[in-house]
Amino acid sequence: MSQVLAPILPVLAAIGLMLANGVVLIYMLRKVLGHLHLRLGPVHVGPKGIVQTTADVLKLLSKEDIRPNGVDRWMYVLAPVVVFVPSLMAYAALPFSETLRITRLDTGLLYTFAVLSVVPLGVIMAGWSSANKYALIGALRAAAQQVAYEVPLLLSVLPVVMIVGSMDLAEIVAFQTGVWLGVVPRWFVVLLIPSFVIFMIAALCELNQTPFDMSEAESELVSGFATEYSSMKFGLIFLSEFSNSFVISALAVTLFFGGWTLPFVPDSVLAPIAPVVFVLKTYIGIFVFMWIRGTLPRVRIDHLMNLGWKWLIPISLAWLMLVGVVVKLVAPGGVA
Repeated sequence: MSQVLAPILPVLAAIGLMLANGVVLIYMLRKVLGHLHLRLGPVHVGPKGIVQTTADVLKLLSKEDIRPNGVDRWMYVLAPVVVFVPSLMAYAALPFSETLRITRLDTGLLYTFAVLSVVPLGVIMAGWSSANKYALIGALRAAAQQVAYEVPLLLSVLPVVMIVGSMDLAEIVAFQTGVWLGVVPRWFVVLLIPSFVIFMIAALCELNQTPFDMSEAESELVSGFATEYSSMKFGLIFLSEFSNSFVISALAVTLFFGGWTLPFVPDSVLAPIAPVVFVLKTYIGIFVFMWIRGTLPRVRIDHLMNLGWKWLIPISLAWLMLVGVVVKLVAPGGVA
């Protein structure tokens, strides 16, 4: 392959995957929430409303890009890019199979969390530059909850790293192959239930998902930090939100549900369908996020902050210490 095309094709593949995910997840969200609320969701544009999302994309592409008076021009324009680019970069280390990934990084888990941590900066830029009080309040809420919940989110995955002895996502998946006692999958969700619960709660907050969607509380803040955006600037922010849902769900599958592997299925059978298995598992996780979104009410901001600082962080630290002691006693030289 050409030395010019080699680095470009993976990036194009990531962009294509991100755009395709956005279209599918928007339609999926509308249908899932519709049925959860005893509604139909999209039904008119195409069979079962399947073309509705395409029509919405065309609308965003063709709408006038309005810039309100009083905005900080350069920051206002850059904010959607700062939100979008890290979401795209987060796809780089995701292992869809043993051989299918954009790149293999020894620190893939750290890299993914690092690039996702940049997204709140774009959110703050969007709220600050919009010259709108609703947008500013939404951005400040986003910053507060992101800082509060990034800590337990990171602490929740450290037990996995301690047991495997690596931050390479492919090695974490490989460690989970096989079964215990002949019937129980070696998935970390069985071994590290508290880590998984903490991860899910913190992930909902990181994604601004109900019951923690405080920065986009439409009943209070119109559309939060994105209130003053239109056309494809709004589209980039919206696409980033759905992309982050896919990335976080893919991380949950990789860390706790064996990635592309299936128990009792030989590698020779699994290899051709491994990417399909991984994506299906990821979409099941996204469905659970949507299920929660359509079921639970929004919490108060003080309850949100108390849960993060007073409960999740201390519990995460205590659990991390317990796992560290057990790992040290079971395998003094480290788990390989």
